[in-house]
Amino acid sequence: MRVAMEGSIATVSQPSLDLFGDDEITFSVRELAEAVQLVLGKAFRDGVWVRGEIQGLQERGGHLYFSLTEDGPEGRATISVVLFGGTLARLRPVLQRARMRLDNGMAVRIGGTLDFYAPTGRLSFKMATIDAAYTIGRLSAERDRVLRALVSEGLLDRNKRVAMAAAPHTIGLVTSRDSAAFHDLTKELSASGLGFRIVIADTRVQGASAPEQIARAISTLAGTAGIEVIAVVRGGGARTDLAAFDAEAVARAIAASRVPILTGVGHEVDSSVADAVAHAALKTPTAVAGYLIDRVRAFVIRAEQGWSGVERRALQQLARSEQRLEVAGHGVRRAAGNALAFAEQRVLVAEARVGAVDPVRTLARGWSITRRPDGTLVRSADPLTEGDELVTTFAMSMVRSRVEGSPA
Repeated sequence: MRVAMEGSIATVSQPSLDLFGDDEITFSVRELAEAVQLVLGKAFRDGVWVRGEIQGLQERGGHLYFSLTEDGPEGRATISVVLFGGTLARLRPVLQRARMRLDNGMAVRIGGTLDFYAPTGRLSFKMATIDAAYTIGRLSAERDRVLRALVSEGLLDRNKRVAMAAAPHTIGLVTSRDSAAFHDLTKELSASGLGFRIVIADTRVQGASAPEQIARAISTLAGTAGIEVIAVVRGGGARTDLAAFDAEAVARAIAASRVPILTGVGHEVDSSVADAVAHAALKTPTAVAGYLIDRVRAFVIRAEQGWSGVERRALQQLARSEQRLEVAGHGVRRAAGNALAFAEQRVLVAEARVGAVDPVRTLARGWSITRRPDGTLVRSADPLTEGDELVTTFAMSMVRSRVEGSPA
């Protein structure tokens, strides 16, 4: 085909096609559409397998419509896929046995036929079957890769080494607010009567955007003051629904958290990378609530037992002190009695001694006491002179006298 430019007008010559000899064959649109359909039918008469990633999944009239995409160095390649309701009903048991549910972002290998729809001129893929092992295998391989990376970097046990409060009351919760997991966990915590405080990070827990949202929610709550533990929960579902919890971004967010992480994801048979890297993995959201309730109640029991022990030891110490005080009181009373008796004996001895030198008793035996008028005792006659007045005291009387003459 040749394009020539004349001023601002472009002229296009008729293409030269030598595919059908010298005769120029011109198809009508319908004829071309039918020819394309015929060629496709012959080329892929036995059907074809194609692999890619589901995008834009939607349901209309009981049928599923989505695009199967593949990104490469040359950009994105896309083909439209339709899964009719009848085929979907036939494939549903296959998906259920594999615990799969088609969703955006899922890598799949599907079989079917190509169809060119003339009214819209659109090529599409009519899905007829799916290789469930391909999707599960891809998920398992990615899970194993993430676990190996965590082990090699020493991150698998990091959150397990984070200390948990003895009685955590402020709980960060990562889940969808509209989910059964949210209601199950909060109902249990509320019914316990232990006054838990919950800080919710409302987050998608499945789909292509879920891993990034979950990881961001964990990081945000881990950096929020007062959060003592973070619960990451989701109810049961297909294995592919839980794929977000095998994502590397979620695992690394848990490993990096300075707050202990509890997981309760899926059914009891499920186990995710998030479970492996978390501080503790519980089987269900309700089990997470039970774990927290049991921990706080155990702390309360220990505290009550501790206070009971303190009270018991205090009472025992008080009883021993009272006993020692009583014994000491008996000793004091006994010592006081002995001291009093001894003092009384000493008083009696003193009285006897005092009585022995009592002047009254001496006078009663015939002695007398002579004094000067000022009361000075006259012990001998030497200091006396004639005319000195004296006062002599006898046992029953007293006389006054005057010295006559000189002392002999």
